[in-house]
Amino acid sequence: MSADDGADVPLATLATGEKIGDGGQGEVLAVRGHDTLLYKSYRAPERVNGHSLAALVRVRRALPPERRARLDAQTAWPLCRVVDGGRGDRTAGFLMHRAPSSMTWRAPSGAAKLTELQFLLRAPRPAWQDVVQPAAGQRRELALALVELVERLHNLQLVLGDVSQANVLWTVRPQAAVYLLDCDGFRTTGSDPVLAQAETPDWHDPLATPGTATVDSDRYKAALAVVRILTRDAYASPGKPPALVPGELDDRQEGAVRRRLAEADGAYGSRPTLAEWRTALSPRDTIKLNRAPAPRPRPAPDPSVLDSARPRGSIPLHPPGRAS
Repeated sequence: MSADDGADVPLATLATGEKIGDGGQGEVLAVRGHDTLLYKSYRAPERVNGHSLAALVRVRRALPPERRARLDAQTAWPLCRVVDGGRGDRTAGFLMHRAPSSMTWRAPSGAAKLTELQFLLRAPRPAWQDVVQPAAGQRRELALALVELVERLHNLQLVLGDVSQANVLWTVRPQAAVYLLDCDGFRTTGSDPVLAQAETPDWHDPLATPGTATVDSDRYKAALAVVRILTRDAYASPGKPPALVPGELDDRQEGAVRRRLAEADGAYGSRPTLAEWRTALSPRDTIKLNRAPAPRPRPAPDPSVLDSARPRGSIPLHPPGRAS
């Protein structure tokens, strides 16, 4: 079995192992013999839009190898569909890569858990002692990494839809990085979603039509993520004055972030773009210009030439009787 070529995998050929996770749309299972792969099995396959899932598979396959590798490093992207041949090739689920080990932590019970965004939005608790918390400045780096990732996905003509504390993973080992789950919830612009649009409580766009997702609602949810990361407040929003964690932003960045948040609280369709957020969070606050070369020294003029060239009646540079 090869999942990387994007071809459908028959369900009958798939050997699944332990259950890794469970959610409203389905459950995630290990794949025997393939340590890096997971299988998401849909709870109600009859409701799945298999054509939309196949479109997401094609998005990845169409990327050049280096960009495909980057997508794999940052998202649990659908690699291929799993189809149930006994039911008319109905889409039963899909295969995806496991999250990087740097995005996991060990609970006191010994169980491995994903480092979800929620562990960045609340004060550390004793049970989370294995979660490596960010140092000063790394919250900004994580917010910037998320903004840049969403921007790249928008550039692929995708709408994310559900962005929340449970489907964004993060790490600061060895550097700040993020990873997105539930990528089958994305859709290409102008197409239907794989399943009915999911919404996470306290992560919805108050101005969007319920059950819909757009580029603008993605921008609002990105603003939610940014302000919550930078304030360590799971309920912060663009409409409230943010109490930013000290030591994260310089004066330029803080001013830019506050302006972007005020704009994100504006009318539907007017939210800041991801490029504007990237500029606000960037550490580059000045543009380095190449220094112009110094002008060549000009030779001093010959005074006798200047005197002869002066009009009649003018005062000579060297009056008669004075040594030159």
